[in-house]
Amino acid sequence: MKVFIHLLILLFGAGSVLVNAQAVEEGLTLNKAVDIAITADPWLAGSRHTQAALSDEATAAATLPDPRMSLTAGNFPVDTFDIDQEAMTQLSVGISQMFPRGDTLALAKQQKQQLALRHPLLRQDRRAKVAATVTQLWLEAFKAQESIRIIEQDRSLFEHLVDAAQASYATAVGRTRQQDVIRAQLELTRLEDRLTALRQQQEAAQKRLAEWVGSRANIGLAPTLPTLSPTASVSAQASEQERYERIMSHPALLAMDLRIDATATDIDLARQKYKPEWGINAQYGYRDQDPLGRDRADLFSLGITFDLPIFTSNRQDKALSAAVSRTEAIKTEKLLLSRRLVSELETAAVDLARLDERHALYVDQLLPQMAEQAEASLAAYNNDDGDFAEAVRARIAELNAQIDALAIAVERQKATARINYLLTQASADALRSVEDL
Repeated sequence: MKVFIHLLILLFGAGSVLVNAQAVEEGLTLNKAVDIAITADPWLAGSRHTQAALSDEATAAATLPDPRMSLTAGNFPVDTFDIDQEAMTQLSVGISQMFPRGDTLALAKQQKQQLALRHPLLRQDRRAKVAATVTQLWLEAFKAQESIRIIEQDRSLFEHLVDAAQASYATAVGRTRQQDVIRAQLELTRLEDRLTALRQQQEAAQKRLAEWVGSRANIGLAPTLPTLSPTASVSAQASEQERYERIMSHPALLAMDLRIDATATDIDLARQKYKPEWGINAQYGYRDQDPLGRDRADLFSLGITFDLPIFTSNRQDKALSAAVSRTEAIKTEKLLLSRRLVSELETAAVDLARLDERHALYVDQLLPQMAEQAEASLAAYNNDDGDFAEAVRARIAELNAQIDALAIAVERQKATARINYLLTQASADALRSVEDL
């Protein structure tokens, strides 16, 4: 009977850490999930519409206000309303045009263009952020799925162990005791509980993933863990200054630069309010003949209007001060964002380095040692030099080590995904558009 148990453990344990090389990959792959999420992201479509609206507003902002037309019937005598009774009676038509202060039109156009050019950068940041988010969710679901697969493989082993222990105890062959039977049943129950908890985690992760990829999240994931490659600049040879400089080219920070430029344009717009607003008007008046039939001269008027911004303490001065303060506040936001991104990059780089060490430790030493321990405990039990509980504990420890190794492998990919987002670089087209502004 002990030989039978030994064979069972060898049979089921040998394949528990390996993925069947002949298995056909089915289900949702990570790359496909990311593609679906980015393609279906409504935020990207909204950003394109917002950019188009700002571009149109830039054209409108640079256009002079519409001229005003006036039609006037003036100085009619109220006794007869006869147009030729009085010399001053006339029918007049006038037109006026206002000219905004200083360079207001050019600056307003420039500000709208600056705000519009933020959106290609924001969309690039959004795509990178969606890819990182979907990667995290996919990996979380994958970890639960593959942990279930590992435990399912060992559940069959423990079911056979229970049967074997019961048969050995019933026939009073060997040293199998009632507590060995109970222990085998207990471990099988614990496995069932772990499977239930993992299925809960898997379903929760799939529901969160479904927010981005829809119903495709419920068909299961591909059984192979993808290997993400971190950007070269997070290598051990890269200095903190190099990483900082790399962060400064992140599209989120460049978009913040354009936002700062737009608020700086507000300062220039506020300065224009110290300049007068000008307007011109022209009017042509028609007069009919006098009562004796003599022609009267028609009249033409031309005028210029402008305001006098001389009481500036409560209006222009405060508007300029507010624009300066708003610009400084956004500069502070950029500083905080850059510090956060740098901190996250340094943290992710440290996490990845330590996870690499742990991964190597598990693959090279811990997993082989756990397998040797499980086999040695079983051999001792078969040779009547150990007990059944110790053999089971060794097998459970090996199972836990396999699941821990899977978790470390998944966390390595999560850390790499975070690093790749943090080191996203603005596209050349977006940079050229900003430089051409």
